[in-house]
Amino acid sequence: MYKEIVSASEQSKIKSSDFGSDFYWGISASALQTEGAHNIEGKGFSIWDEFASKRNKILNKDTPSVAADFYSKYEEDISIIKALNIPNFRLSFAWSRIIPNGTGVINRRGLNYYHKVIDACIANGIEPWVTLYNWDLPLELEVKGGWTNRAIINWFVEYVELCVREFKGKVKYWMVINEPMAIAGAGHFLGIHAPGKKGKSNFLSAMHHVALCQSIGLRTIKSIQPDAIVGTTFSCSYITPYSNSDRDRRAANRIDALLNRAFIEPALGMGYPIDSLPFLSDIKKYFQPGDEDLLKANFDFVGIQNYTREVVKASFYIPYLFAKFVPADKRKVYHTLMDWEVYPESIYEMIKKFAQYEGIPKLIITENGASFPDEMIDGEVNDRDRKRFIQSYLEQVLKAKNEGLNIHGYFVWSLTDNFEWTEGYRQRYGLVYIDFYTQKRTIKNSGYWYRDFLSK
Repeated sequence: MYKEIVSASEQSKIKSSDFGSDFYWGISASALQTEGAHNIEGKGFSIWDEFASKRNKILNKDTPSVAADFYSKYEEDISIIKALNIPNFRLSFAWSRIIPNGTGVINRRGLNYYHKVIDACIANGIEPWVTLYNWDLPLELEVKGGWTNRAIINWFVEYVELCVREFKGKVKYWMVINEPMAIAGAGHFLGIHAPGKKGKSNFLSAMHHVALCQSIGLRTIKSIQPDAIVGTTFSCSYITPYSNSDRDRRAANRIDALLNRAFIEPALGMGYPIDSLPFLSDIKKYFQPGDEDLLKANFDFVGIQNYTREVVKASFYIPYLFAKFVPADKRKVYHTLMDWEVYPESIYEMIKKFAQYEGIPKLIITENGASFPDEMIDGEVNDRDRKRFIQSYLEQVLKAKNEGLNIHGYFVWSLTDNFEWTEGYRQRYGLVYIDFYTQKRTIKNSGYWYRDFLSK
């Protein structure tokens, strides 16, 4: 269902200056989704390289082998960021490019590549914000159990120490892990993301080890670079019940606990939300003495990544959660190509929710964007719906800021069209259109709009 957005945003009068001079404006990308060059200059395979090679795992049998070819086109892409007046660029390092087997021998060519990328950012007046882990675990570590093996804490610390020691003179802003619930849930319970594991035991062990690495990663960065600004990022969706029945409201509460509370609350010393999700009590099997304290983390900021709201109804047939999502198309509401409802108020509600926690100095929107069926017509991509989407969500961010909530930045997802995980190349989120046959870049109209918005 792709109708025009009916919104006051078409005539939106908001300006970047309305958010204050110290507000962080940026654009985001990730290594696996953009770099390509999956097996050159010493890079090892990741779990996504292996996962994409399996039949029927990725739409159209797409793979990230070439992606948006950022590996060879990083200078062009960074020059586009500069041309669009975007002062901050969130990118990620590929663990398997730096330590091909995940532990042990270092790939100096991989480190040199990221030095070139960071240097290009700095030369163009762009602040690099580095995410250390964005889902692309080295395949050799997965062979050893990956996130279900507690040894990953040591492997992760080794990787983090190397990166921070190498780049501490150039990188000030670090994010430890991108969207931990996607790692645990999609990759280790549902099996729809790499590494494709399923089941409760895989989920709970991975969940606990990711949560530990999230907090231990922070302390590792700070021990090496005390003046670093360190955060992590959480995916979050505004959850509402399908009806006002007690069953649906309880179901919505369970989904909210899983998607929005399961990782932030342990980091704040509140423990896992077992009261709302009793099946999480079995996570104690994976605890060792002192883990309660190890889970705590004093982040300088928390990145929240919001795209939509989810409507939830009770379902007897869904184990553990007894709840299911009601898709946007079934509800006949306006939605993106991902079948995610366009619901601008969701970002305001999530800022408000996270702002209620004590112990979060700053909130930053580290991802927000939309996929629509973009078309190149006469050399132009007139993605009006994406422009209106960003405008309408930014209006809600400004509402939160004007109410005194601790929101301090906004990063669009994403810089370019890219490999969108199991959706392959069908879903286009970029402000820059990629012709995946020629790798030609074309700035979409939404990109020009963002440029003009940032200049006001």
